[in-house]
Amino acid sequence: MPSMNIFDIAGSGMNAQNLRLNLVASNISNANSISSSIDEVYKSRQPVFAAELKNMMDKNNAAGGVDVLGVVESQAPPVMEYAPNHPMADELGYIYKPNVNTVEEMANMMSASRAYQNNVEVLNTAKSLIMQTLRMGQ
Repeated sequence: MPSMNIFDIAGSGMNAQNLRLNLVASNISNANSISSSIDEVYKSRQPVFAAELKNMMDKNNAAGGVDVLGVVESQAPPVMEYAPNHPMADELGYIYKPNVNTVEEMANMMSASRAYQNNVEVLNTAKSLIMQTLRMGQ
């Protein structure tokens, strides 16, 4: 595997974790929003990743990375709360809150942050090894 693939692989991992961190931030910031309609309530969003293996069968090159397949909205039902005096209550007296679990989102944030840091360490180590190899020729 050419050494420059290391940078591409770690870079794709960093991009994926950056998306994950942005979605966590969006979910947490909307966790306490309220809606008067079940159709308009904020729904938790999660990224979908896949391992991207390129040319694994051709030339024994197992270079890969992370492929972002998309973002999906949670299908879990929103939280219904009976609050007939709330200004946003529907005709039955309910308000709707997002299906965001803040504890789960905080765990996702820590995991994504650590994964991002690990990819940065891979880049720094690869850079250091390349620099040491270049110094050997001096």
